[in-house]
Amino acid sequence: MRKATPAWQAFNIANLTFLTLLALLLFLPFLNVIAQSLSDSNAIIAGKVVFLPVDFTTINYEYVFSDAAIWRSIGVTVYITVMGTLINLLATASLAYPVSRPEYVGRKAVIIFILITMVFSAPLIPNFILMKNLNLVNSLWALMLPGAISAFNFFVMRSFFLQLPSELIDSGRIDGCGELRMIWSIVLPLSKPVMASLGIFYAIGHWNTYIAALYYINKPQLWPLQVKLRQLIQSDDISIDPNASQFSSLAHMNPEGIKMATIIVATIPIILIYPFLQKHFVKGMMVGSVKS
Repeated sequence: MRKATPAWQAFNIANLTFLTLLALLLFLPFLNVIAQSLSDSNAIIAGKVVFLPVDFTTINYEYVFSDAAIWRSIGVTVYITVMGTLINLLATASLAYPVSRPEYVGRKAVIIFILITMVFSAPLIPNFILMKNLNLVNSLWALMLPGAISAFNFFVMRSFFLQLPSELIDSGRIDGCGELRMIWSIVLPLSKPVMASLGIFYAIGHWNTYIAALYYINKPQLWPLQVKLRQLIQSDDISIDPNASQFSSLAHMNPEGIKMATIIVATIPIILIYPFLQKHFVKGMMVGSVKS
């Protein structure tokens, strides 16, 4: 292996320094949100909070975790994230695998139709009429079924399936495996990297569901967390539990602290998923980058 030149070493140091500073710069707004969520209302109103909490307190989080409406929104978001991601992966794999096999006669036509959906999308009104005719309005299925297959993720998964050795598929057929048995026993165990990568993309999309919920969900009890967060941010009139008298003054004196605490609660869970899937995520991002 050739030794790195001084110029190359200097470039690596400068590049690492720049990326580190950029990462810190991007993290500063998030750090400010954390600081405000842990600060006293008077310090927030006075503008004293920057990157460290002032007059440290956890009262904002106590309010958030005592609010039944927020817990209900969290439950809705967790449900559509888990169920929606499972539906996405199942639907995407069910379409990508047969299209990746050369014996599937109509695969070229299917690919063309999918490419068309990447260029042209249906307007809002026809989409809403379709959801209404299917009785999906004010139903959580309206947040999961319409986007069951992402065209981009379909092509990523198809590229992965194309790289699987055809000898494995042929050997499975010789051993008497049907298509479903072969997919379950051979294809899916080898597809963990792409499944983990696309699962992260799909899960983040469901966790951040906002526009679709505004269009199709009118019942407050079915609002996901992002819509509930929007309600808190747009209005300073934060609802309080009549039985939680200790929060009655907090809701009016420190709405900003409560909003920031809610933002943290809405952000942290999806961030914590990444470290557990990082290895598969990096492998999945290499799909299609190298051609043999």
